[in-house]
Amino acid sequence: MPFTLYPAIDLKGGNVVRLAEGDMDRATIYTSDPAGQARTFAEAGAGWLHVVDLDGAFAGEARNASAVEAILSATPAKVQIGGGIRTMAAIDRWFGLGVERVIIGTAALTDPGLVRAAAFDHPARIVVAVDARDGLVATRGWADISDIPVADMGRRFEDAGVAALLFTDVGRDGMLSGVNSEATAALAIAVKLPVIASGGLAALSEIRALQLRGGIEGVIAGRSLYDGRIDLKAALEACR
Repeated sequence: MPFTLYPAIDLKGGNVVRLAEGDMDRATIYTSDPAGQARTFAEAGAGWLHVVDLDGAFAGEARNASAVEAILSATPAKVQIGGGIRTMAAIDRWFGLGVERVIIGTAALTDPGLVRAAAFDHPARIVVAVDARDGLVATRGWADISDIPVADMGRRFEDAGVAALLFTDVGRDGMLSGVNSEATAALAIAVKLPVIASGGLAALSEIRALQLRGGIEGVIAGRSLYDGRIDLKAALEACR
């Protein structure tokens, strides 16, 4: 299975930011030029970009659409988009604009039929986000914690035709404390779907370690790239 590095572009108020532990009040602004950031990642060799509308995740609808459209126009890299996507109209709109994959989080818990319908219409182009605090699914921009274990959530969509599960350990996101490889690997073992790791990536060695785990398709890289802890070209080479 190819292993993919997904440089992250998180959007808040039109700016590229990184949050600490998913807290909107703990946002570090890195640039006010999302399209420029996308070009920088693509020019370094990134074939995929992981874009999140953070404002949209809380609002339940797109809030940074113009920034996403600018990213799509700026680079040939494939884009997967998440954040507040909770209707078929929103899903179809993003695909119509040229997004490669759509990430569904909150709606996967509250409206699983939407995921199934979307995956039927767009086979292998829907990603289900299973964001977790202490092993339980977090929703609505990580503000609410359910009583659903992440593995149970993932199993609901094993036969739906989704592309992958995106597993984020919210407590590690933006903290450079290392990916929760044990929990990610456990989910990959428990569920018959590829898993993308997210939250806390801090070193190239973690990329190599994740590649050795079965069922892990890739990893999101955010603050480690922006702070210069990880060189993107070196990370992409490690993935190869």
